[in-house]
Amino acid sequence: MPGDHHWHEQIGIHSMCGIVGLFTGCSALTYCPRRALTPTGTRTNGQDAPPKSGKTEEAGGPGEPSYTSPFSRWDERAAVRRSPRRVLDDSDSPTSRYFSPDLVPVARHRLVTGLRPELFDEILVQHLYRYLDFTAKLETVVVNRTVLGIATGSVGIGLPEDMRFDAYKIYCDEAYHALFSVDLMRQVREATGIRPLLPEQPYFLRRLAEIQESLPPEERPLAELLFVTVSETLISASLAELPADGTVLPAVRESIRDHSADEGRHHAYFAMFLRYLWASLDPAGRRAAALLVPRLITAFLQPDRDAIRGELLAYGLGRDDAEQVLAEVYDEETVATHTRATAKRTLHYFTALDVLDDPRAKEEFHAYGLL
Repeated sequence: MPGDHHWHEQIGIHSMCGIVGLFTGCSALTYCPRRALTPTGTRTNGQDAPPKSGKTEEAGGPGEPSYTSPFSRWDERAAVRRSPRRVLDDSDSPTSRYFSPDLVPVARHRLVTGLRPELFDEILVQHLYRYLDFTAKLETVVVNRTVLGIATGSVGIGLPEDMRFDAYKIYCDEAYHALFSVDLMRQVREATGIRPLLPEQPYFLRRLAEIQESLPPEERPLAELLFVTVSETLISASLAELPADGTVLPAVRESIRDHSADEGRHHAYFAMFLRYLWASLDPAGRRAAALLVPRLITAFLQPDRDAIRGELLAYGLGRDDAEQVLAEVYDEETVATHTRATAKRTLHYFTALDVLDDPRAKEEFHAYGLL
């Protein structure tokens, strides 16, 4: 069985954590999105019929996908097992940044730099807050809900025992990512005295809720599972690039490096989970999934213009200037190019499942600028 480093080489740039919607009044231990997709009286492909081990046919064929764990050395490599607490140090260079300026394009816009010199660093701090808050809410409110359903076997998809056991490891990873994100945010707030300017609810949660509300009830659970899978396999440039930027404070770089290493394993896991999910769907379910995927990718990757606009206004920009910054930094072509590049590997996984053989699905991918 390959070690964790094999999966890092295979994935390359690591992904961010996944996204799923907010659902209230439902216990995670009874959470079963696939069961909701199955007509009453129809036998589900549940735990009582797991895929056989060993080499089998690809998802969608008469056999079942095979599973090779990317967590064989998790006890040695997971951040929650090996990494110390990342702490801001008084001895850090006074010229160090809280985030890489190259990853915060609004900070360099002429209308922003013209406000006051110290604003540049404050914008970097706010971007770090946004990233850490995003991570903490994503992991605890979103990802671990679905991961717990996978671990307990309640998602209604036949999975190998080892795959469900590995989901517990992801659950631990994600909880730790949330912990060190909140810890670092508190440290930065104390060190800088800068108050976080954050929306009450991350934009991605509102986007997902809107998508689900637009769907017939029987398709909403499928959207939830797909959203987790899509976001877990999307590539995050910040996770890959920021740890290499020596101008950023060590505690920030090391936290994101810890996150990145764990997410490489999660990416590999959910790429395989997609095959099991796809094998469990009938033709109608696969068509519904194929039509959903472009919307889910776009929902995750579109910039949070509302939050950025509010931040720019709080810095003292007038509304017209704030709109100009948004229009010039996040112009249509730039956003579309970034979305296609970031989604490239995720699109590959769906293409391998012949998603684009459906003309309606292919048209939908084109409509969202993904092809």
